[in-house]
Amino acid sequence: MSGPGLRARIRAGETVIGTFIKTPAPHVVEILGLAGLDFAVADQEHAPIGIAEMDMLAMAARASGLPLLSRRWGAGRDWIAPLLDLGCAGVMVPHVTDRETAEAVCSAVKFARGSRGISPSPRAGNYGTIGLLDYRRKCDEESVVMVQIEDAPALDRLDEIAACPDLDVLFVGPADLSQSLGVGFPSAELDGAILRVIDAARRAGIAAGLFVGDETQIPLWQQRGVTVFVCGSDQGLLMKGARRLMTTRQA
Repeated sequence: MSGPGLRARIRAGETVIGTFIKTPAPHVVEILGLAGLDFAVADQEHAPIGIAEMDMLAMAARASGLPLLSRRWGAGRDWIAPLLDLGCAGVMVPHVTDRETAEAVCSAVKFARGSRGISPSPRAGNYGTIGLLDYRRKCDEESVVMVQIEDAPALDRLDEIAACPDLDVLFVGPADLSQSLGVGFPSAELDGAILRVIDAARRAGIAAGLFVGDETQIPLWQQRGVTVFVCGSDQGLLMKGARRLMTTRQA
């Protein structure tokens, strides 16, 4: 894939649009790549996608030029590093509520922080054909780190979290955030909380991201300062297309 990579585009303030992948099938990734999405996120938090399935999804992503991230719980190197070794473009970590957790995520991703084990032998290193120093530099420059803001306590620590070096995106999970706040989804109160996240990201010079269920929601939030969107999922896109098809049937 030519042109700037996903992280460079995010850092430049471009609007990028992706979707969640909930189906552990590489064909889905290929199709979404051919459709021209900017990125996709394999939803290991809410879908039956293990490391073997991620291997196939990452291979399909690389073949189709689609940057693929993974979303799952935890900030540990035990799951983050293996997925990056497979060739994933980065991670999205749910329920980050403090600076300490954000730092742990970044340390699990970035070699320069000194704690991630390094070997250029996996797919990410083109199976050993990239030199060690070049591999380390390439990975650290290109790997995307998104942390999800979806808990009420995180709202009082936004500036601390956003100030974490190597962090690229404060990404709002609106459903969980509304649940944590005890407000409606959607609601004016939830919108206010999302705007607080956008403002904190702007102050820190990083991107704000948001999950939206429908593409019609993107223009409004783009005007408000969101530049990273995850819109629905592969399953949602399939369902929407199938339902639209059935509306054409004559009575």
